[in-house]
Amino acid sequence: MFRQLTIEKSASIILFALLFALATRIPADTDVWWHLRSGQYMLSQGIIHIDPFSFTKLGQPWVNHSWGAQIILYTVWQLAGNFGLALYTSILATAGMWFVYRMSSGSVYLRAFALVIGAATAAVFWSPRPQMLSFLLSTILLYLLFRHKYQQQDYLWWIPLLMAVWGNLHAGFSIGFILLGGSIAGEILGRLFNPQGENILSWNSIRKLILVTIISVAAIVINPYGLQMLAVPFQTVSIGALQNFIQEWNSPNFHERQTWPFVFLLLGLLGAVGASKKRLTWTDFLLTAGTAFMALMAGRNISVFAVVATPVLTRHLDDVLSERGWVVNTVKRVTPRMARLNVVLIGFILLASLAKVLIVLDQKSVNEAQRDILPVAVTEYLKANPPQGNMFNSYKWGGYLIYALPDHPVFVDGRTDLYGDTFLSEGYLQTAGGAPDGQSKLAKYDITTVVIEANSGLARVLREQSSWSLDYEDDQAVVFTRGET
Repeated sequence: MFRQLTIEKSASIILFALLFALATRIPADTDVWWHLRSGQYMLSQGIIHIDPFSFTKLGQPWVNHSWGAQIILYTVWQLAGNFGLALYTSILATAGMWFVYRMSSGSVYLRAFALVIGAATAAVFWSPRPQMLSFLLSTILLYLLFRHKYQQQDYLWWIPLLMAVWGNLHAGFSIGFILLGGSIAGEILGRLFNPQGENILSWNSIRKLILVTIISVAAIVINPYGLQMLAVPFQTVSIGALQNFIQEWNSPNFHERQTWPFVFLLLGLLGAVGASKKRLTWTDFLLTAGTAFMALMAGRNISVFAVVATPVLTRHLDDVLSERGWVVNTVKRVTPRMARLNVVLIGFILLASLAKVLIVLDQKSVNEAQRDILPVAVTEYLKANPPQGNMFNSYKWGGYLIYALPDHPVFVDGRTDLYGDTFLSEGYLQTAGGAPDGQSKLAKYDITTVVIEANSGLARVLREQSSWSLDYEDDQAVVFTRGET
């Protein structure tokens, strides 16, 4: 049995063990918690149609586009806590990279090289949120398109079903339409300008792809919110405060090392295409150029670029290596001694990966990391000293407060599509920044308690106001309460 465990097969097993370990991280994203609270709420109260968590938007219509993913997340949380959330991220990330591996070309060593760069690029935004399901589903959709174009295997009718599921999990279904639209446009250009090229779809296949896309749009409507779901991606990207305030919606900061794999992948792709005699197809050009533009506009799209670019990189690197005769011959059977060595090596890597996962998810380490990032200490204070009246809170802490203080509606949280640009910019950002009219905004919403970052502009202003008393302070947060007027 072990005679077939070649070094190539061993390398692929080792690759995915390492990718799983790479994807494992402590759940400390502040938005995770309002997703968990939403899942908890829906399991007892039913699908959410109006906001139940804030006092500023209480009772207003809310298209909760991640409703299905939230139920999944909360179920995982109930079953296995932080450990389960970490595994949720690791499993979805590894599964997504498996589809990328299947779309890649060349030897297992070339694929492993490219996949490590691609995974390091995408990992910047891997976290236990609904977007992880979008990551996986985008790789599956791209894989179906790959099979149709490069292997002449028609699984296109699976795409509407995939999109119907996706539309009930996360508004990232818009990525699916970007991939479909880019593929259709690329194939049309290929048919017009390079009709004799390799793997160019026929006009009949292009028409079928267009039909599948149209049906997929209709499939998205099969959700608790109907046609409203289609508008969510457009409403989200139109919110200017996202680009101005939220890091993952900003352009990447290339001074941060976590963005460097993206740079390496982008430059490596350009170099491989330039060095290869293989012609870059119109579809590959449109998809890589389009997703690169998206990634340069907003860092959260870097993972989409990684999914698209990694297989293209391998196709052209494999061509470069083949031209030069730098091809590794595949060994189909090995000696018993080599097979035993491979088993030992795999076992060692699996144990090392497991150890890494357990070390990362050690309860003490998890608690320390969450206390450093999340407002755990100030929340403990608020539980012991419940806020009286309306509470103004930090945007980035709102999601955690929704979960940890369910009886106290928040002022704002990460549901940008609910609050809208005007409220976020004028109602929150100006007030939290300590703008001159901030006091009037607090009065407008009848705020009696303020929970904000200790170094915020609003905190500096309130320290100088005799009408506000500082009731709590640590290195992370402050709590002010308004005195009697």
